[in-house]
Amino acid sequence: MRIGIVCHPTFGGSGVLATELGAHLARQGHSVHVISYAMPARMDAFQENLFFHEVQIQDYPLFQYQPYELALSSMMVSVAQREKLDLLHVHYAIPHAYAAYMARKILEDQGIPMPVVTTLHGTDITLVGKHPSYSPAVRFSIEHSSAVTAVSESLRRDTERIFGTVREIQVIPNFVDLLRFGQGGPQSMDRVALADAPVLVHVSNFRKVKRIKDVVDVFARVRAQIPVCLIMVGDGPERLRAEEDLASRGLQDSVRWIGNSAHVEHILAMSDVFLLPSETESFGLAALEAMASYVPVVATNVGGLPEVVDHGKTGYLERVGDTAAMANDVLEILTTPGLRLEMGRLARAKAEQFEMTAVGNQYLELYQKLLDEQAN
Repeated sequence: MRIGIVCHPTFGGSGVLATELGAHLARQGHSVHVISYAMPARMDAFQENLFFHEVQIQDYPLFQYQPYELALSSMMVSVAQREKLDLLHVHYAIPHAYAAYMARKILEDQGIPMPVVTTLHGTDITLVGKHPSYSPAVRFSIEHSSAVTAVSESLRRDTERIFGTVREIQVIPNFVDLLRFGQGGPQSMDRVALADAPVLVHVSNFRKVKRIKDVVDVFARVRAQIPVCLIMVGDGPERLRAEEDLASRGLQDSVRWIGNSAHVEHILAMSDVFLLPSETESFGLAALEAMASYVPVVATNVGGLPEVVDHGKTGYLERVGDTAAMANDVLEILTTPGLRLEMGRLARAKAEQFEMTAVGNQYLELYQKLLDEQAN
């Protein structure tokens, strides 16, 4: 197949999933064309069968906000024509699903049928998408996509509740590369860890929804009981506040800030517990990658996280904001003989249910179904 994938180029879940899916399909021999305004963070520009097309936006002084959707639609049309694409797969509804609808109509006017698959990832529905400024366009785009998928049952239900959609939404979960994420060696630990202390890790885009202040509070509570260090991976608007909070508690020397990293697998491989105290998570791809690395997860009992983390087996799930309970969970994992290893083993086993090839095949089956329907 010749597949166009449209995504945000960020380190967030939607960009990571889209890029990893494109790379996986390219390895299967499909021609994959990634369309975005910048090179996606995890994309290998030199991989065979994988191509990047940058959306160019004209900087014209009349516009306070440049019309990215128009440029994106035009790029989709151009790539579809030039590369003879079979279909478009857009990740994150805003603005990709709406831009894809326009591209599809332009192509249809030229006699080129173009199925569009829209994958919903979370905040494009539960946070940004439901805002009155966007919700009518998001709902329209969902209803007029050739097929719609969601990364969790929780997100599917949220979409139906928020937008009142009546069309079928297929749940295809996020996946993980089991060869990439696994156990590391002691040489990795030496580069980041502090002394011989256990390692807590948090990976996110440091937005308010991730509740970074709760990460700090859990760490502080644990640190008051046993020596531990904290690894913070990512960047975003809440980072400075977190740094100030840690400094006010005198904990800054027990924390390592990694920033955005394309090699998070090395950091997870040296970690002992993964912290994810989010306000909401549609799935929790970062948690899944930690579990694939044999790392237990302590997170909040929200959204799609219960579909990933088995409470009491692969980690613990607590109420949003209950940092005392989360800290006690971390302490139990780290101080109970054998529990860290047993939970890590079960976490890896659960992650294997989200293996890349199996989930990727679900997308391929969906693509083929749409192409067969179009041929008939």
